[in-house]
Order: sequence, then C-alpha cells, then structure tokens
Amino acid sequence: MITKQETTQLLQALVAIHSPYFQEHEIMDYAAEWLTQQGLPPRRHIYADDKATGFHGENLYLELHGGQDGPVLCLNGHLDTVLQCSGWTRDPAGELDGNRLYGVGALDMKSGCAALMVALAHFHRDFPRFCGTVKASFVSVEEGPFGLGTNALIEDGLLDDVDFSIIAEPSAGFTGRPFPTLCLGAKGGYGLEIQFFGRSAHAASPDLGISAAEDMAAVVCELKRIHHMEDPHLGKSICCVISMQADGGACSVPDFASVKLFWHIVVGESPETIVREIEAAIQRAGIRCRYEIRFRDAPSPNSQGFMPYTVDPDEPMVQRFMRSIQRVTGRQPEISYFQSIGDFCYLGTRLNAPAVIFGAAGQRYHSQDEYVELDSVWKTAQTIYDFLSETLAGGEPAK
Repeated sequence: MITKQETTQLLQALVAIHSPYFQEHEIMDYAAEWLTQQGLPPRRHIYADDKATGFHGENLYLELHGGQDGPVLCLNGHLDTVLQCSGWTRDPAGELDGNRLYGVGALDMKSGCAALMVALAHFHRDFPRFCGTVKASFVSVEEGPFGLGTNALIEDGLLDDVDFSIIAEPSAGFTGRPFPTLCLGAKGGYGLEIQFFGRSAHAASPDLGISAAEDMAAVVCELKRIHHMEDPHLGKSICCVISMQADGGACSVPDFASVKLFWHIVVGESPETIVREIEAAIQRAGIRCRYEIRFRDAPSPNSQGFMPYTVDPDEPMVQRFMRSIQRVTGRQPEISYFQSIGDFCYLGTRLNAPAVIFGAAGQRYHSQDEYVELDSVWKTAQTIYDFLSETLAGGEPAK
C-alpha cells in the first residue's frame, strides 16, 4: 500500500536537488539510483540539439513489459524546474509546514514525478505479469525552450505505439481548482518575431525617413484588434507582446525595429492562421516599412511550436482513469483545460493517442514560495497505481 510518508520523503529528496533547466544531471543521477533500487533500472536517453540551443541533454526512460498483449501506457514527468526567482521567504530547497512542502519545483512538477515513481515501484512489485506495456519518462528541459526532452523521445520513435498518456503535471494547481482536477487538453502556442525595415534620417527631419519604430507601434496597436478564435473548452487564443526593440542612436530615425510575440492558440488555429492575422493587422496599420514575419528557430520542424488539443471525455481510457480517481479520492474529478503549453501538447497531438493531465494541488508555481499540498501528491500516486493495476492487471496483485 502506498503511504503518504513514501511520497513525501521522495518529494523532499527531489526538491532538495537544484535542477533548473539545462542543469538536470544531478537529479537524473538521483532518480536513476532510486528507480534502480526499486528494481526499475531506467536507461539514459541521450539527445542533442545542435541547431537551436546547442544543448546536449538526457532523459530517464524505462519500459515495463507484462508478458501479454495489451495497451501501451505512457507516464510522463519533467525533473527540471524554472530558475529560482527573487522574493522567497521559505527555504527554496524544501521546507515542510503541515500538509505543505515549499520549494522550487515542489508543485511544478517534482510532485508529479514523485507520484509517478512511487506508483511505478508499487505496480512493478505487485504485478510481475500483466497485459500490456508501461513506458515511463522523466525528462529534462520542459521548462526551457522547445520541450527538448520529450521532443527527443518522440523523434527517436520511443513512443510511437503509445495508446494513452498520463502527464502528472499539477492539474489542480495549474487551474486553481480543487483536487482532484483532470485536464482534458491544453492550448498550444508559438513564439515569433515581426521585423520592420525602414529608412534612417536625421531626427530634425523625420519625414525624410521611414520610422521602423512608429510602424512597429502601429502594428502592435492593431494586434489588439484581432478577433481571436474561441474554443468551447480552451477559450480564446491570446497574442502577447513580450519584447519591443528599436534604436535610432543619438539623433536618428530608427531604420530597424522588432517585436517578439508569443501566441497561444486553440483548436482550429495554426502557424498559417497566425500569419494571416498578422498580415491583416499590418494592412490595417498602413505601414510603409518592409517587414518579415519569422517564427523562432527550432531543433526540428515538429518542435517549432506546440499544437492545441482536447480529449473526448467519453474516450474509454479517460473513463477508466476517471473511475480510478473516484475510487481513490471518493469524488468525481472536476474537468478542466490547461491554458498554456507544455510537453502534454506534444504527447496529445503527435502520438495520435489521448493524453490527460492529472496531478497535485498547490499554489505559486513559477513564483516565490511555491508549495504543494502533500495529501494530493499521495492521492495522485494512489490514483496512477489504481489505473495501472485495473487497466493492465485486473486490479488483483499476484499472490
């Protein structure tokens, strides 16, 4: 039986290890040793991105084969965190306070990784034979650019035959809803830049030039007038200006400007619809500059951005998972949808299989004094164990 003490102790150990994205080697070593001690030796999945970031990274990946045909289930979590921000009043390496554990990544998402690891260990111990396969991955650089770790697993073909994915991100914490909350999809998103090329002139005679800065400002104003597509589950798409740059030097009309955007999209939108909306905004702005629209460089075509998705709640595996949630928690889960991007977007759109997000409750992810509610981590582990045992082995441990 999974205990709260087990999940809490493992989570405390994970949170104590500093692991911002691009710096995951130490926590990968710890998690690999812990899994090996449970009889679950993972393989080191090594990957390299020499195109966009120059980063060479690693994931932990393991497969459990039950010996009989059955569904292929994917369990996914990321062991990296965001960079530590300022303003912490609690110990960012972990501080226990009642039912809360404070620390960088305590909620997002070392909570989910601890739950997955404990659930896997118990399932492996209780069910030496079962029907199907479990593919578990503990990845790097989810918080950094491009979801490099999960992207590499997909592009190397390790997840080609997956029938259903569970990503143990903190669904209750992300949505601000009570535990248990099950997310059946997420918005997608793309990073891009619009560059403006004008003509320089002396600031005393600006009409002799073409100001890239003024044209950029006019386009940004028109972007506010976009009629964004709306999805009944994901809500509206969002265009956010994240950077504006122009400089005419000491006394000149700037001949170059750029605006960087992050564009969250919903089902039905794509890079092509983004370009179409930008072109329409530029036409409304009536600019004189030449311009270029550039999506950010990426390791590969499929990792340029994140596509949105939703999952049918009546899908059989979803219904099975919801029954596991109810058995463990005594409650029907709230259904919600995540409003930003993550590795779940890759798993939910590139594997041609349903992907759900289910994890702990807490607050202040990506912020100071981040914390997780420890009961919800324990219940997450129990739920995943229950789903694995009921789906793959009929729920009765081997005698």
